[in-house]
Amino acid sequence: MRIAGKRLKRTRLVRTPRYIIEVDVEAVIPEDDPSEECYEAETVELLKEVQEHAEQNDVAWLKQHGRVYKALEEAA
Repeated sequence: MRIAGKRLKRTRLVRTPRYIIEVDVEAVIPEDDPSEECYEAETVELLKEVQEHAEQNDVAWLKQHGRVYKALEEAA
């Protein structure tokens, strides 16, 4: 079910110790509560998938869904 409201393009960063993935997503300002934008379930699921693929070092998949940046050093 889609949330009724104004739709905005947003960029989210998914961070892991090795990578930062920049993903363009759609946020919604709901008509019922315009005080804060939110994400639909499909967007949240995509961001979870990006996190999982980044943890598995699946760079080919990540490149299909966003821009991938590799850390110079892994976080301690």
